[in-house]
Amino acid sequence: MSILSGPPSRIEKASVPRIRGVACLSCRARRIIVSAILGISMATMCPALLAQTSSAPVRITLDRAIELALQNNPTLKAERTLIAQSQAQEVTANLRPNPTLNGDIQFVPFFSPSNFTSTYLDNGVQFDAGIGYLFERGRKRQSRFQSAKDNTSVTEAQVKDNERTLTFSVAQQFFAVLLAQSTIELAEQDLKSFQQTVDIGQAQYKAGAISEGDFLKIRLQMLQFQSDIAAAKLAKVQALALLHQLLGYAAVPDNFDVEGELTYQPIHTGLDDLKSLALRTRTDLLAAQRSVTAAQSAEKLAEANGKFDVTANVNYTHVAAISSLSFFANMPLQIFNRNQGEIARTKSVITQSQLQATAASEQVLSDVVNAYESLHTNDQILQLYQGGYLNDSKSSRDISEYAYRRGAASLLDFLDAERTYRATELAYRQSLASYMSALEQLRAAVGTRSLP
Repeated sequence: MSILSGPPSRIEKASVPRIRGVACLSCRARRIIVSAILGISMATMCPALLAQTSSAPVRITLDRAIELALQNNPTLKAERTLIAQSQAQEVTANLRPNPTLNGDIQFVPFFSPSNFTSTYLDNGVQFDAGIGYLFERGRKRQSRFQSAKDNTSVTEAQVKDNERTLTFSVAQQFFAVLLAQSTIELAEQDLKSFQQTVDIGQAQYKAGAISEGDFLKIRLQMLQFQSDIAAAKLAKVQALALLHQLLGYAAVPDNFDVEGELTYQPIHTGLDDLKSLALRTRTDLLAAQRSVTAAQSAEKLAEANGKFDVTANVNYTHVAAISSLSFFANMPLQIFNRNQGEIARTKSVITQSQLQATAASEQVLSDVVNAYESLHTNDQILQLYQGGYLNDSKSSRDISEYAYRRGAASLLDFLDAERTYRATELAYRQSLASYMSALEQLRAAVGTRSLP
């Protein structure tokens, strides 16, 4: 009791700070342990949070889709390697002939080993060493190099034309996805609206206001809306799969989606202006025109190959203790072969290339006319819908629905108005997608997406 009630001794006083230090250390340890546990928990939660974040679909615009396709489409990337191959052929065509080195030793006493003396080797054995070089005449190397460069320019134009066709294909698939998405939204909107009609019909049936047969007809109409949604979703999945293939599977994730709407963009450019622009910008026509230049270069190369070349040699000879130099030159006698067959063939290739270029220019003009008329026709159809038919179908449905709910119209009249409205809305969206596709076709026919 005296110990408990008395004043603390010197030892007890000294022990108090130690106990408090231990308590402080335990508090720090607890804080460290709690922080570690929280860190581990956050580390385990981060992948889940990242997974939730990454699950959001990547949405791309039309311009971004075209950019990704031009960068990542494997077929186009394979076509671009043709340019590098053609440029390597330029290097090969511009190479000079290699000089030739020759040498020989004659009269070696192989079967008489006793004659292997320095005197015999200096007087009896003949040593020859020489170097030769082929001198090309008629500017063969320059003609080869120019022909290879012209072929490279043709390849570059052909690859550019592949980019043009790929751009058109990407836009077509992009619009197909937009149409499918618009159809889904329309079907879901109609289903939600018609669900109210079904609910009202069910209430009327329970109250005895309509027969069971009329109520079943209303319910069966729901099947069409549900089928439209399923078909539109399937169409969107298929369109996205084809678009994914054009973009390249490594370019975008599997759950990507498109961003955009079906919009009307009027074009006021004249047909003659589009024709003249197409003749300047179409890459397939440019490739055909460059093929004429390449054929002319091939004809010049054939004429250059018809010129004879000279081979010169310088030989060093040591025999009978005497060293000497010899000079030789040889050339073919162009009596029979003057490369006349290849020259005649390349002249015919020039004529063929010129005719193909003319055909390509006519094809360009035909493509522009067809695309322009297709755009004009789709524009007229859209004007019909936007001019009143679209609103008329909606007003007819609303009037029929109002009249049916008040007993002034039959169920069949209401359902027929509903089907007409849905068909008109769907046809309008399809016409809008067709107009956008026709506009993209006109861009492809002209050769540029920047129409005046």
